Amino acid sequence: MATSSFFTEEDGHFAATAFALSLWGPRTLNGPAVCALAARSAEMAGPADGFRPARFTIDLFRAARQDPTTTTATLLRDGGRVRVIGVDVYQYPDGLGTDPVRVAHSTTVFLKSAGDPPGQRWSREATGFHPPVVADDDFYPRFAADATIDSDGNVVAAIDWTSDIAALQGSGRKRQWTRPLPVVPGESPSPFVGAVTAAESSSLLGNWGSTGIGFINCDLTVALARLPRSVRVGVESDFHVENDGISVSQSVLYDSAGPIGTGLVTAVNNAKAEIDFTTVKPEDRLRQA
Repeated sequence: MATSSFFTEEDGHFAATAFALSLWGPRTLNGPAVCALAARSAEMAGPADGFRPARFTIDLFRAARQDPTTTTATLLRDGGRVRVIGVDVYQYPDGLGTDPVRVAHSTTVFLKSAGDPPGQRWSREATGFHPPVVADDDFYPRFAADATIDSDGNVVAAIDWTSDIAALQGSGRKRQWTRPLPVVPGESPSPFVGAVTAAESSSLLGNWGSTGIGFINCDLTVALARLPRSVRVGVESDFHVENDGISVSQSVLYDSAGPIGTGLVTAVNNAKAEIDFTTVKPEDRLRQA
């Protein structure tokens, strides 16, 4: 697959490419594209010596579409150990020069790096993560799933790493290993932007069940103890609960060396537009649903 990007830059705004399209509906953008754009804007506005991004939270107010898009970054706090950048994502459904619509708002917290305090604390072991080997120029995600038991009491075998997304449709815990696309052409995603882009799949992996994905997330929070050291980032579903059409899903984020942080999403029932991966092929929307 040739390297492309979620957006192109045109006369002061971003234009979504086909790689940014989702499977939820015509002209709608996928979550990774919107989150990546906001994370890139925050990182460009927030760097300072000794600081690194530790938490990214985005509220997705409404479905973003294939309309002209802009971002506005604001320094909300400039402290000795904490810097906070707010980013608003605007779209122009009636064209540039008309009233914009705010489709998302993110807050990124940058923390001052320092040595760890003394003492020993529990931490999840890094030995349980075994990502697959994938060619450098292959941007299509790989998926895997744990064994589970179906509604009839039958054991459904675990699924090893595969690019066949339909094979993962079931109730088993899922994981993903992916190389995030650039936000704009000719610019490799930074480790922070790559982590945020991958983490948006916390919703996909947590809310994907035996009939497809029928929840749509309205937010994403990414917490990072460190930035990924590899260009690929893994996402492993770690917790999911749902009730009355509302779900909460949390994932562990990791790179080739082990865990780096978590992704957390809340989601709402969207069963009327449920995506059944046994009948809809994501590659028809250029790999990044």
